[in-house]
Amino acid sequence: MLVALRTRAGMSQERLSHAAGVSVRALADLERGRSRGPQRRTVQALAAGLGLDEDTAAELERAACLGRPRPRPAVGPRAHNTLALPRDIGDFVARGPALARLLALVEGAAPACSPVSVVSGQPGLGKTAFAVHAAYRLAPHFPDGQLAVDLHGMDPEPTTPRDALGSLLRAVGVAERAIPASAEDRSGLLRSVVRDRRLLLVLDNAASEDQVRPLLPGAGRCLTIVTSRHALAGLEAVHRIDLALLRREEAVEMLGLIVGPERVRQEAQAARDLVELCGCLPLAVRIAGQRLAGRPHERIGKLAAQLAREGRRLDTLQVGDLQVRAAFALSYRQLSPAVRTVLRRASLAAGGEFSPETAALLADLPVGRVARYAEELADAGLLQPDATAERYRFHDLVKLFATEQLAAEDGSAVVGAALDRTARWMLRRATAAALRFDADRHRDAPDDDPDPAGAPADRDEARAWLEAERTQWLAALHRAQAAGRHRQVLDTAEAMHWFSDLNQHWELWVEVFRCGVDAARALGSRRDEAVQLNFLAWAYNTCVHDPHASLVAADAALAVAREIGDRLQTGWALGYGASALRRTGRVEEAIARLRDSAACLADETSTQGRLAELSTLNLLGIHLRQSGSAEEALAMHRRSEAICQAQVSGAPAELITAYLGAARQHIGNDLAALGRWAEAELPLRQALETFETVNMAAWAEPTRLDLGIVLGRLARYDEAHETLLAAHDALRELNHPRQEEAAAELRELRERAR
Repeated sequence: MLVALRTRAGMSQERLSHAAGVSVRALADLERGRSRGPQRRTVQALAAGLGLDEDTAAELERAACLGRPRPRPAVGPRAHNTLALPRDIGDFVARGPALARLLALVEGAAPACSPVSVVSGQPGLGKTAFAVHAAYRLAPHFPDGQLAVDLHGMDPEPTTPRDALGSLLRAVGVAERAIPASAEDRSGLLRSVVRDRRLLLVLDNAASEDQVRPLLPGAGRCLTIVTSRHALAGLEAVHRIDLALLRREEAVEMLGLIVGPERVRQEAQAARDLVELCGCLPLAVRIAGQRLAGRPHERIGKLAAQLAREGRRLDTLQVGDLQVRAAFALSYRQLSPAVRTVLRRASLAAGGEFSPETAALLADLPVGRVARYAEELADAGLLQPDATAERYRFHDLVKLFATEQLAAEDGSAVVGAALDRTARWMLRRATAAALRFDADRHRDAPDDDPDPAGAPADRDEARAWLEAERTQWLAALHRAQAAGRHRQVLDTAEAMHWFSDLNQHWELWVEVFRCGVDAARALGSRRDEAVQLNFLAWAYNTCVHDPHASLVAADAALAVAREIGDRLQTGWALGYGASALRRTGRVEEAIARLRDSAACLADETSTQGRLAELSTLNLLGIHLRQSGSAEEALAMHRRSEAICQAQVSGAPAELITAYLGAARQHIGNDLAALGRWAEAELPLRQALETFETVNMAAWAEPTRLDLGIVLGRLARYDEAHETLLAAHDALRELNHPRQEEAAAELRELRERAR
């Protein structure tokens, strides 16, 4: 302070020495910190020599008072103080990148600003353990000491800033009588005292920004590490560390440090199972490890088996005063009643993630309010927000805790009503959204959406909603089926037919159309039964690659269709049965069925009949090509192309465009089978462009593979390699059966290129 005041006055040490009557040596010792507490009369002389006003002179006297000899604890690393760091744990693991970022923060900090790091995350992540471990690791950088204060952020009455400041001032040596009364003055004094010191402060378990701000140093070279279950997003200009769950191998390493590495090696798989049942949450892994450490002869597999029982998992994860349930309960008690309701009811959402919309339905609250509550829960570490979308997920153990609270506070009647309300709404929205893709009703806007104002505005939005919420509406479908709402189930399954073509890699279509079959039978509708059996045959063959189950469903559809004289469904059943037969190697039987199907559909004039004919012609051509009749296959696919180019009355243009893309893909492959490689390129490129335009990845990527094969045969190796590699990666992501073919083509291409 003295240096700053002298510099601001534009005075040299010699000039101030002469003006104040203080020797140059004494002045230099003060400025170097060798003398910290001059007598009052010396301070008064310096103030007069500097021409200070009354307030600044008083502040200089206060700083000098702090440096005068008095009985007080030192704050060095080996000295006693009332805010000493807690004991570091010897089995600390992982967190290397976070520690490295803290070290870089310390080494790169500007002298004019003391850095602050906020460590946040869900309960049980080991935030305090990390902060303490980091403080010990960084201690050499802070020779004036390391202090830790528990702010009791989870208590009903957290520590006030005034009380925390009092503790910190006493810890840095300020006499009790010199500590101001107000929090504001205490904050100013703390900043003044630590400005020239290199201290590390750990402010543990913070409740809010207002609690933390007065405790932060200003100018200087201190480091402050703040831990909180809340993000403290309002704190300005701070470095943030959001601790994540441990990776499985890190959690196993932690378990080994607690119970002994040899014990873990002897039961390696059980150890992996155990940490996964703990959700790789450090607190849970520690509790499990402490339990095992206290029972050295107990098998890890035994504890893993106990944790596998969900209903007892939280009971098992406690040892001594360590409890996972208690850690969650601390945060839960901080929430308002409405936010607690959202947390409990959200545990009813199907699958691993959910939207605010789903949570609002379950809680029976407005979506806008629930969206705010979900952010509050994420800020409290009780929900994990998605990085790219407004969606949330539970940690497995938090979900178990929320489910416990649901049973205790809501009861079965309330839970049942919430699930029914949500299921009815979800199925209405799903049906309305899927109908946007229906070939017969494409011109009609959905008229039964439960929230017309918030309904998807077009096909793109409808598709996005159906994809994002597929776990929820599938669960709703099963609930409706169990409740006997067969008409709603059948309507939903029927509506999904055309949309399912866009997502052929979804295995859930088997469940959807199986529900549709059961609903049709319960309603006694034979036509609907034939339709849903055909859809089911398609799903078995195309989506889960089970041709045997597909053939059973197709034959059942064929029997029903013939019984009721439905030629359209008869044609579809013959076609789906043919696809299944081909996959089981019964090619001749498949071709015979397809010829029967084409004959059955030839006289159909309806939109659906013409579309079925297109499908049959394309499929028949594929089978002919694969059986060695590529010329006849090419003729079939040219016929299909011509039908598409002439348009189909009543069919949406984009659907016919997709059929045209399929015909051209097959034409390209027919030409390739005939060795006409150069001619094959154009129709394949046209087909790929079509499928990409209508966002049909399940069709586009096999076409990309076909194009890559053709480019390779044309010796355009670089282009072929790039195309095949992209197709291989995408097919693998789709879990498409042609991914191995793509890998083989890549290997062969590299050999040919060499």
